[in-house]
Amino acid sequence: MKRDFLTMEQVDVADITQLLKRAEFMESSISGQDKSLDILKGKSIVTLFYENSTRTRCSFELAGKYLGAQCVGITTSGSSVKKGESLIDTAITLDSMKADAIVIRHSVAGAPALIAKHVKASVINGGDGMHAHPTQALLDMYTMQKTFGTLKGLEVAIIGDVKHSRVAQSNIVGLSKMGAKVKIFAPATLRPHGIENQPCAVCRNAEEAFRGSDVIMGLRIQLERQQKGLFPSAEEYNRFYGITAERMAMCNKGAIVMHPGPANRGIEIDCDVLDSPMCLKDYQVTSGVATRMALLEWATAGR
Repeated sequence: MKRDFLTMEQVDVADITQLLKRAEFMESSISGQDKSLDILKGKSIVTLFYENSTRTRCSFELAGKYLGAQCVGITTSGSSVKKGESLIDTAITLDSMKADAIVIRHSVAGAPALIAKHVKASVINGGDGMHAHPTQALLDMYTMQKTFGTLKGLEVAIIGDVKHSRVAQSNIVGLSKMGAKVKIFAPATLRPHGIENQPCAVCRNAEEAFRGSDVIMGLRIQLERQQKGLFPSAEEYNRFYGITAERMAMCNKGAIVMHPGPANRGIEIDCDVLDSPMCLKDYQVTSGVATRMALLEWATAGR
């Protein structure tokens, strides 16, 4: 049976619950000295990345190897894409090699869904344009659930460049499905059109965003995706929207800070917060491997 993982809208609460539970087993399995499992022995995983990536690509490839699968990584700089081969033709070529799953990252929104229509392999979205990054949302939810024991009732503030963030889009959908209360805080120029119609509250000031929050999720200022002039300066942005120790003091006791990385130190988040025990950015990386192991198993089940 073919299973694709393209957006958080696509999966229901039962799927998310199953994946998060299985990820806990996967995390425990890689915490010991012997990380090898044979759950996906004989399966083949291809990572097809049209954009640069460290965390997502490496975690998927390690996840596949830990599960016993054969993993192949492809970048556009070393493939026939440089010769003009189209996205669909590349995907069909990989499918003809009998890949069981293709993990794709692409700068164009909808690219994973497009190739999913043309291949028999399971397609997993590793991030497409400004549209979605569902596996990041999954690992973020896993990190929160491991910290607080549940997602239901958590108050999560997403702060920063929401407009250009596929991470924010997927987290808003996924967290709200699981019963968390999501709110965003960003300059008007960095809020997506129609955000008022999404399952989240829009904060007017820093106090609304931080006070009463259990999780503060910072977003990278994505200079490569935005036009210049959306905010006056980095210093000005940090003054009004930066995640600082002073603002964290307004949060609920035991609140955590999360960031998908890489972080711009001193811009969206201060160094003393980023390097503090309340910041779980490094554990998010571990969560990424565990949740992607669970996802690869889920996607290839029954193939």
